[in-house]
Order: sequence, then C-alpha cells, then structure tokens
Amino acid sequence: MDFLRKRKEGRVTKKNQGASAGRGILVFENTSDVIQAENVLKKANWSVRVMGPPPEIRTGCDLVIEFPLIEELNIRRELKQVCIEPLSVVPVTAPLLEPVDLFQTKDFGDYLMVRAANMKITVAKKDFTIVNISGGGCPDVPYLAQEMVGKTLADAPRPRDLGHTLCGYALELAYEELRRKW
Repeated sequence: MDFLRKRKEGRVTKKNQGASAGRGILVFENTSDVIQAENVLKKANWSVRVMGPPPEIRTGCDLVIEFPLIEELNIRRELKQVCIEPLSVVPVTAPLLEPVDLFQTKDFGDYLMVRAANMKITVAKKDFTIVNISGGGCPDVPYLAQEMVGKTLADAPRPRDLGHTLCGYALELAYEELRRKW
C-alpha cells in the first residue's frame, strides 16, 4: 500500500512532466463520459485537460481528455474503478493529432468575450458584469442566460450548478477561463 501511495504522490503533473514527455488523448463515446472522467481524474489529482478532438479521431463526441501518456495504465485503472472506459487511447505523435484548444478570447474594447466550444460569455471589462450568453443549441441555454446576465462573475451562479448539458459544461469552461483572466 505504501508503494501505491508513493506512486500516486510521484505522479506526472504539468509542473514536472517536462516538454519532451509524451501526451495522449482519451477518446470517449459521449460527452457525459468525458465530463465524468474529468471529474474523477481531477479529484484524484491527475494532470488532465479537456480539449477538442483533432478531426482525424472524431467519434461524435466533441471532447477528449489530454493526459501524460506515461501514466496511461494508472489513469485507465482509475477510470475502470468507476466503470468508465475510453473507446480508445491515442498517442499524440504528429501535429495532425494535436487536440484543439477549446478557448477563444475576443476583445471588443469595453467588452471581453470568451468562447468555449460553441458557448460564448461576454462581460463588460469595467466591472466584469455578464452582458451576454449565447451559442449552443441545448434547451438550458436560455435559462442559463436568464440566471447569469446582469450579474458580475463573482455574483453569478456557476453554469455547472444550473445546466446539465454539453452547452452548460462548455459555458462552465468559458466562465472559468474568464475568472482566470479577471
């Protein structure tokens, strides 16, 4: 048991993996599996991030998880304990297999917009009041907008606490990115 504890403490993280360390992509059947896997892996302190899949490996799910490839066995074991299995694991070996960054930021002078996947959140730069939420096609987008527009980032409810769709998840990512920039 001490070996496992030490191994877990010695995991590869963004801080210690080094530029030459290999990366892999976990490909899942659906977005729900990606979200659950991300939650499990982050709770266990794995260095992972959700990205857009490269076109060559799209399966219908618009998200993949990037991870340190050297930790594939341990990460698969962690996911198997909660009955989450990726469809495949793809090593990032060529530029065409690079995952796509989900975030795009646009500065409109007085306003700042962050887009994550198809969801956009725009804030007034003077006080970070949310002035618009748009994108996606999920039924909870109007509700998310109603609950968040007009409030500051500090006062608005988190999208993940309100929405339960891919759009709500993408809006949460955009919301977190804006908070990092604030």
